[in-house]
Amino acid sequence: QVQLVESGGGAVQAGGSLRLSCATSGRTFSNSAMAWFRQAPGKEREFVAGIGWGGGSGYYKDSVKGRFTISRDNAKNTVYLQMDSLKPEDTAVYYCAARYGWYSSSTRNSYEFDYWGQGTQVTVSS
Repeated sequence: QVQLVESGGGAVQAGGSLRLSCATSGRTFSNSAMAWFRQAPGKEREFVAGIGWGGGSGYYKDSVKGRFTISRDNAKNTVYLQMDSLKPEDTAVYYCAARYGWYSSSTRNSYEFDYWGQGTQVTVSS
């Protein structure tokens, strides 16, 4: 059974930074593509950033490009989301997700991911 546990959420003012972490267990982490999604109250869950098995630069939702950075440490079975220049519209519950299988930079739909964490709240005040 795969488990994903997010941490690092919190409340910050606009312009601030947070770093989210997602620790995984139960299956070979280096075989997974990973992603971060978010869901604001009353809105659908949306893709934020994704990264492939070997790492690299990742791929992003347009509105977070240049502000968010996804990375992974396969030795620690952990994926990260560094969020800088935060805006009030970034307020949401953030979820990490894992996919075991083929992926590309077009893999952005929630149904394409097999496992999910419980989420961590990010609140950005103006």
